[in-house]
Amino acid sequence: MAITVEAVYENGVLKPSAPLPLKEQERVEVIIKPKTNWVQETAGIIGWTGSHEELREFALDPEMDPEESA
Repeated sequence: MAITVEAVYENGVLKPSAPLPLKEQERVEVIIKPKTNWVQETAGIIGWTGSHEELREFALDPEMDPEESA
């Protein structure tokens, strides 16, 4: 059974944000993958060739909000 949990690294220890469905002393395999934000995860969808910072500025520009132009 594979599960995905979010955790914070603090003082040399990974601390899950919620209780885990594990037995005491159960051995597990841990794969560490830093959490990304939505800009990094979606940057390639539109074929953007600029930087993540430029895309973030463009995406958060209030003038580009479809609800604001209604």
